[in-house]
Amino acid sequence: MHATLDEWMLKEAVSLSDDSAALEALVHALGDDVDLLGFGEALHGGEEMLLFRNRLFKHLVASHGYRTIAMESSFTRGRLLNAYLAGQGPATSEEACHLGFSHGFGEIEANRELVEWMRAYNEDPAHEVKLRFYGFDLPLATAGPASPRHVLEGILDFFAKIDPATELRYRERILPHLGEDASWENPMIWRDPVQSADLLAAVTALRAETEDLMTELQVRRPEWVKGSCREFYAQALHDVTVVRQLLNFYMALARDTGYTAGLSVRDAMMADNLVYILACEQGRGKVMAFAHNAHLQRGKVELAMGPQVCQWWPAGAHVHEMLGGRYAVIGSALRVSEANGIGEPEAGSLEAKLAALPGPTRFIPTHLGQGLPKAEMGAVLLRTGSQKNRSYIPLNAQSFSDFDAWVIFDQTGYTRGANPLPA
Repeated sequence: MHATLDEWMLKEAVSLSDDSAALEALVHALGDDVDLLGFGEALHGGEEMLLFRNRLFKHLVASHGYRTIAMESSFTRGRLLNAYLAGQGPATSEEACHLGFSHGFGEIEANRELVEWMRAYNEDPAHEVKLRFYGFDLPLATAGPASPRHVLEGILDFFAKIDPATELRYRERILPHLGEDASWENPMIWRDPVQSADLLAAVTALRAETEDLMTELQVRRPEWVKGSCREFYAQALHDVTVVRQLLNFYMALARDTGYTAGLSVRDAMMADNLVYILACEQGRGKVMAFAHNAHLQRGKVELAMGPQVCQWWPAGAHVHEMLGGRYAVIGSALRVSEANGIGEPEAGSLEAKLAALPGPTRFIPTHLGQGLPKAEMGAVLLRTGSQKNRSYIPLNAQSFSDFDAWVIFDQTGYTRGANPLPA
């Protein structure tokens, strides 16, 4: 029990120096039951946050049995990057990052540095259990969600290896509805009811076909697991759920039900992907997930987007319900960033209080708000956001229960290799 927030901060905050003892204190504060550890970034493109992520993951690999990192990047494209880490797939690190990341994250130097370290780790014969990479976001193209073609083709390829006649039957039913990938991946088309009418019909038809694919896989499980292997079967089964959610995302766009509907579907898919990844890695090691705070937090997201206030359940809320104490999440916070248009936090805000502690980087366990003064927690001020980086979200009173711990940075630049921010 702490009488004031200042007392809690002074007693429990730890400076994250360069030695591993400070990181060990951070991991120890989360408990021993964690199998999936999330680390959230307060904004996209914070250089110091990405470098700390790399440092934390290396420590988790060296000392705590972590062998996998999953990032807020396209689920399907991540397989190319994982193949590169295994010595297969793309020939160069540059090609692997360009093809294996979405959102343009493959151009970010801190991401490339992590990939190169993971590849070197895997090439060392002393490391018998190799590192793996996954994306856990929905399948993405350049400007938004990807055409369902790539995932459907992968499922049909699995069918072809087991039962070519069944594969041919489904291929003849599915391919006529796919049309041109460019139409699916053009966000402007979905905003025009005239242009999107054909795509809406295609979504409706493909949703029915996807249910039939799922039924086929489920009723023939004993036969098809024996005819391939359990891993490939599980991948095909999960890919059908990915297609189903992707089509649900497109349906939300077509119905013009608002931005929140699409975000809800996206985060539910992210949660399903994380639980699937954890199942794949069972027996090999633990998993670290990296994404924006808003995707990994436990509580409902509430975000102003123009005149509309959007609310939805993020991936972390779903994963918490599915995994319980096996999931823990560290959120990040920031004092100031000139590069990102973030000035000094207002007095009375959490960021101002936390930044006054010894730094330049420090962490503090939140205890999910238990044992802290509720009146003070509810009275904290919301600091001013960013003038440049729209992805920045400050801490608020809900952040106590959203995260198991916070890592607070004095400052951050804008990361090397990312698309320039507006002036």
